[in-house]
Amino acid sequence: MSNKKIPVLVQNDIWLEGQTDAINERIERFDNSLAHINQQHGGLYDYSNGHLITGIHLDKTSNQWVIREWAPNAKGLQLVGDFNNWRGDEHALTKLQHGVWELKISGDKLKHGDKVKLRIHGADDSVRDRIPACITRAVQDEETHDYSAQIWQPEPYQWKHSYDPQTVKTPVIYEAHTGMSGEEPRLHTYREFADNIIPHIAKTGYNVVQLMAVQEHPYYGSFGYHVSNFFAACSRFGTPEDLKYLIDTAHSYNIAVLLDIVHSHAVKNIGEGLNHFDGTDHQYFHGGAKGDHPQWDSKCFNYEKPEVKQFLLSNVRYWLEEYHFDGFRFDGITSMLYEHHGTIAFDHFDKYFQDGVDKDAILYLQLATTLAREIKPSALIIAEDMSGMPGLCRPISEGGIGFTHRLAMGIPDYWIKLLKEKRDEEWNLHEIWGTLINRRHGEANIAYSESHDQALVGDKTLAFWLMDQHMYWHMGKDDEHPAIDRGMALHKIIRIMTLSLGGEGWLTFMGNEFGHPEWLDFPREGNDWSYQYCRRQWSLMHDEKLKYQFLSNFETALLKLTNDNSLLAAPQAQQLWCKDEDKVLAYQRGSLIFIYNLHPTESFTNYRIPVHQDGEFEIVLNSDQPEFGGHSRIDQSITHTAELSFEENALHLYLPSRTTIVLKKK
Repeated sequence: MSNKKIPVLVQNDIWLEGQTDAINERIERFDNSLAHINQQHGGLYDYSNGHLITGIHLDKTSNQWVIREWAPNAKGLQLVGDFNNWRGDEHALTKLQHGVWELKISGDKLKHGDKVKLRIHGADDSVRDRIPACITRAVQDEETHDYSAQIWQPEPYQWKHSYDPQTVKTPVIYEAHTGMSGEEPRLHTYREFADNIIPHIAKTGYNVVQLMAVQEHPYYGSFGYHVSNFFAACSRFGTPEDLKYLIDTAHSYNIAVLLDIVHSHAVKNIGEGLNHFDGTDHQYFHGGAKGDHPQWDSKCFNYEKPEVKQFLLSNVRYWLEEYHFDGFRFDGITSMLYEHHGTIAFDHFDKYFQDGVDKDAILYLQLATTLAREIKPSALIIAEDMSGMPGLCRPISEGGIGFTHRLAMGIPDYWIKLLKEKRDEEWNLHEIWGTLINRRHGEANIAYSESHDQALVGDKTLAFWLMDQHMYWHMGKDDEHPAIDRGMALHKIIRIMTLSLGGEGWLTFMGNEFGHPEWLDFPREGNDWSYQYCRRQWSLMHDEKLKYQFLSNFETALLKLTNDNSLLAAPQAQQLWCKDEDKVLAYQRGSLIFIYNLHPTESFTNYRIPVHQDGEFEIVLNSDQPEFGGHSRIDQSITHTAELSFEENALHLYLPSRTTIVLKKK
């Protein structure tokens, strides 16, 4: 009889039996690593203090500035800046143990707002002025466009609102980008977002904001995903105190704030980032070709190095403690999980646990999720993974990686593919159902029909796929246009179907809730550095003469229904009826029954829907209501009684074409 330990991940999924050894090894590596950290450093929390040791810090006890930097292969370091006219002769750092350099200078030498850099004599005999790795503020010169570190010692921000994300039972997430969050063609600020956008988010019914592009990045058009300074809040949008004001304001509305954190790669720029920091290509990153990410034109961290792990774990701790973020959305972790960056077909479980798997990256992510929950036990930790790795959102003790949720990335891709390739008359409801419910049992998913990815130039939002250029000319409330009527009806159906079937959470990108008509195009050379398409036109939603308001109204009603009935906390939906010839689908999730008629022209009277329970039912949401841009074909005041029909209880309903109705037992 075998004495092999069977991990819980395998006990819950017999198809993983062949991966038992690999999963046990994953658990053992984590346990051994954590035990070593506990023994050598006193715990994971103390281990993640690199940002407190390195960087530029004022020791108020001795009234000295302490400058420390890890640059193991460098030949020399000097501090240069405004305070010494950018001459480092008298301010050289001394090399200590473990590749750390140190300089102490009088407290009056540096002052708030001073710009500084490290002049590094590299292992390759280069001499470059670099930004300290753990600097908490980096600013760009308006004339030269060069970045510098900035001494930042203001009066401490006074937090006004305490908040615990445990209030978020199921996340309803508003994905947002500060810079493009206003209507004017310019950069918008943290404070403008706090004052103007947070109230809209709260009013609509979201309980989480996911902030993109917070970590400092030299190229605005990277959407914040080519990070240069991991501990610095992007200075384009304001000061660190302005970002804290944004988060504090969100907390006042009982809204959690997630950081879209980028630990999957780093910008390859030498002037602003970590590349060739000490004069080698392998300080923070893998050396040679392995350190280059060809698809993203960036650098790949070496997660095996203790110093790199400590740097990234310190980054997790820093954002949670310094800025009171409530968790993270870890970007692009598919690229981390596999040495091939996820560029293969995942057609066998070996490819999740053995072939090409980066075990060091998995160990780092296990440590990161553990640390985040140690600091903030109810933190939300969401993984952006395209591969579908089993156990990603299960506890590490079971063989998992410890995330709380994963993004259901296949769903928006499916909808876009469907809209590109088929008319809605050709949609197969069995296929739609199967796609939307296809997820691993026991691992919470964040469903979404579109995110920022679908809004970028080169793609289209759902609204634009459905209505295209007609949106420019026919969105007036008094303008009856068949393309707009079809598009709005399907926009509502796709969103409610995805939310109610696709997961245990919901996400939308800023503006998509009201069908924002424009794509996103960052200022770049190809558009003469224009901000024309890098903004959100809120006035369209507020204009009483336009139909965008209808879609906004529907989103608000949908989220109220969702939150009031704890829909996303309910078990997976159970199908009640699916007849593709009629284009009618019905299912129950929790206490709600969802019924769709996707037929483009046929409305059905007295249509039989089996509900397998008796009682009276009332309509609690109806996409055909006039305030949602519908045609008011359904009388919501009618109570519907489930009657015995063909030996089972059924409702007999009027189902107008291209509509959704939601019923609840009285």
